[in-house]
Amino acid sequence: MSHFSFEFPYLLGLIFLFIGCAFFCKVKVRSIYFPHLEILGLYQYNSNKLLLILKWFGILMAIIALASPVLKEEFENIQKETRDIVLVVDASGSMLEPFDIRGINKFTIVKKIANDFIAKRLDDRVGIISFADVAFIASPLTFDKNFLNTIISMQEVGVAGQKTAINDGIIQAYGMVEKSNAKSKVVILLTDGIDNASAIPSNDVLDIISKSKVKLYTIGIGHEGDYDIEYLKKLSHESKAKSYEASNIEELEDIYNEIDNMEKSKIDDKTNIKTTYLFIYPLFLSILSFLFFIYFRNIRGSN
Repeated sequence: MSHFSFEFPYLLGLIFLFIGCAFFCKVKVRSIYFPHLEILGLYQYNSNKLLLILKWFGILMAIIALASPVLKEEFENIQKETRDIVLVVDASGSMLEPFDIRGINKFTIVKKIANDFIAKRLDDRVGIISFADVAFIASPLTFDKNFLNTIISMQEVGVAGQKTAINDGIIQAYGMVEKSNAKSKVVILLTDGIDNASAIPSNDVLDIISKSKVKLYTIGIGHEGDYDIEYLKKLSHESKAKSYEASNIEELEDIYNEIDNMEKSKIDDKTNIKTTYLFIYPLFLSILSFLFFIYFRNIRGSN
């Protein structure tokens, strides 16, 4: 965005001073001593429109140059601190249990809410880990939201087995984000069960989490006792994050919205202004105009 202005706009008022002098400050000395000079044609140039235009154009350009016209261009320098976020989603057999009064299963609802969450993370990279008997990378970290939506739609319960390998899913997620250069890294774990298939023991997982700067949010869904809430709380506590419980769709949506608000990308929005001084142009026109004025006046005078 650019706009034109004057550094010293009050100097434009000088034009009124020159106009006033043109009417009230006329030199009459020569007419006193030489009353018949007009007959001789020595003042013919005063009636010459060209000289009049050159004179006033030169004066006007000089005043404009004094007022210092400038062109200011604003440039927005937006720097965003993007995040790497990994969604670790339980795809065990229990995720087929209904989660609302309409009988829609947990996994279908989780996929929909995950899609909504991803759509809000416009400037972040998102990856997806699915786990059941084993954990696997469904999608690497990517900015491509359409690709992520396609991957989520392709996920099915039971593809990786029926059990629950929470620890293995966490380690897969940490391995993904630890290699990235993002300043902020977040893992969101969602499960409706208790770990019964991981190859990695809980103590090792807790040790890794405590030494990492990655935040781990945990979400337990379903009825009380379906998942080990104390273990989920311990996982989040070690990463200085938060643990949640959701027994219905509304609570689950609120949880993802809360995480979204807490993990907003930081935006450093600075406006830089480039100033271009333009006084040289009216000054050049003023000088040029006065040179022509002198030239044509001398021609008249010599005649």
